[in-house]
Amino acid sequence: MKIHLIFLLLPLALPAQRFYGDDPLEFEPKPHNVPVAANRKLSDYYDLFSNQFGNPGERNKPKSPPTRAKGVSTLGEPMQGAWWRKRHYYNRMSLEQLQLGAGGTTPPAPGKWTIISAKNEGVTPGFTVIDANKRMFFVKFDPKSNPEMATAADAVTGRLFHAMGYHVPDNYIAYFTEKDLEIGKDVKIAGALGKKRPMVWADVEEILRKVPQKDGRFRATASLALPGKPIGPPRYFGTRADDPNDTVPHEHRRDFRALHVIDAWLDHDDSRAINNIDILVKENGIQYVRHYQLDFGSTLGSATEKANSARSGTYFFSWKESAAQLFTLGLYVPYWAKADYPDFPSIGKFEYKVFDPERWVPEYPNVAFLNRLPDDEFWGAKLVTAFTDEEIKAIVAKGDLTDPKAADWLAKCLTERRNKIGKAYFKKVIPFDHFHIEQGQLQWTDLAAKLGYYPETAVDIQWSAFDNAANKKSPISGATSNSLPALRDGYSCATLTSRTKKSQTIDVFLRHSGSDTKIVGIDRTW
Repeated sequence: MKIHLIFLLLPLALPAQRFYGDDPLEFEPKPHNVPVAANRKLSDYYDLFSNQFGNPGERNKPKSPPTRAKGVSTLGEPMQGAWWRKRHYYNRMSLEQLQLGAGGTTPPAPGKWTIISAKNEGVTPGFTVIDANKRMFFVKFDPKSNPEMATAADAVTGRLFHAMGYHVPDNYIAYFTEKDLEIGKDVKIAGALGKKRPMVWADVEEILRKVPQKDGRFRATASLALPGKPIGPPRYFGTRADDPNDTVPHEHRRDFRALHVIDAWLDHDDSRAINNIDILVKENGIQYVRHYQLDFGSTLGSATEKANSARSGTYFFSWKESAAQLFTLGLYVPYWAKADYPDFPSIGKFEYKVFDPERWVPEYPNVAFLNRLPDDEFWGAKLVTAFTDEEIKAIVAKGDLTDPKAADWLAKCLTERRNKIGKAYFKKVIPFDHFHIEQGQLQWTDLAAKLGYYPETAVDIQWSAFDNAANKKSPISGATSNSLPALRDGYSCATLTSRTKKSQTIDVFLRHSGSDTKIVGIDRTW
């Protein structure tokens, strides 16, 4: 009986092998078919209060071992698929490709726009239209107080998000006149008491009176309808119960955690769940859920309906800041209040001198952002710092700002905020990436040194033989250079240790098979 018990318990004690023959994985597994998924609606107020005063999701706790990012390859990269794709950092895009964004070749066709629905309430109402080529676009406007602001922010930020690999809509800045519009058949609109009634031309005129126009022309964001069926927003925690492919809790996704770094760069403080969307799409006979980032009109100093608040980058409510105000009798001056904003109505409030990526937060807490670790931040920072000054200027040009000084200021802010992000997060880990093998040696790029943020990081190297089945390293005596060890089969590991901060290491795992050697794993500590 005791012998049987020992054999029953033995498999539980055996360590699982670390690498498999198909590692490192590049893409998510082929998706399971999703025959149907509910259109989930999320209350903005419920989302605010549950995140501000509740504790949704699985949270990393200060005195407990943190949960490292999941859903990543053995190289630490998010796998390509329904959430994200490798783009600019991994495969340099041309200036033209960066400017095109998610599509860029199918703007609304010349001719009549047929209104099929409309939103007439609020400061910045909008239309849903069908163009002359029978394609549907969602049309949104700038506020009258800030012409060009929200539309430019949407155009620029959407292209940056696309270049960083996220799924986004195909958005355009479009111009039209009142004569280009017509009302479709049986279109309804909300009346004064909210009751639907047939839309008439006076409703179109009322909407257009609320938005800026110049010489009879109106400027708008025209967003091409996404292919597939919208099924509501993905939360920043948990998974969708009706999506069998959604297996990694969102608060542990690297591509969600790192959004804190990206959103800080772009001042996307309105990065709440309802500004994302899940779409049920069909490809190669399989229906699955693809996840999109959208609604970028509240970025780059814009709050969509007005210029952003000077306190952007702080929570709506903070116990710490409230206490500081209370105990200093209102004399406490928060850091954000020291910012100086130039008078550019087409940008709103966007600056770089006071900006601190470590202190920036969205409008209310977000468990995915709170769970971020230095390796998540490093991944986000390398996407942000991949844009050159010239590339930033080229993308800003797609905002079509008529004031060249405003365009220069926007590009300047993005460039300087990018640099602050690189300096903040490349010092938290050894900032090496692009590992490769060249002439029998392990090579890499020091991102911080390449971009001029810090001097070259000095490291010590120790090679080990790696037992993949036991997940155990055995140091190789004298193997302390970047030259590969003389192994023809099995695995090895190069441990790079910072000479100035010993806690910072990188383990680079290699698989040897005859004359072929391949990098199969990267693991960072800090």
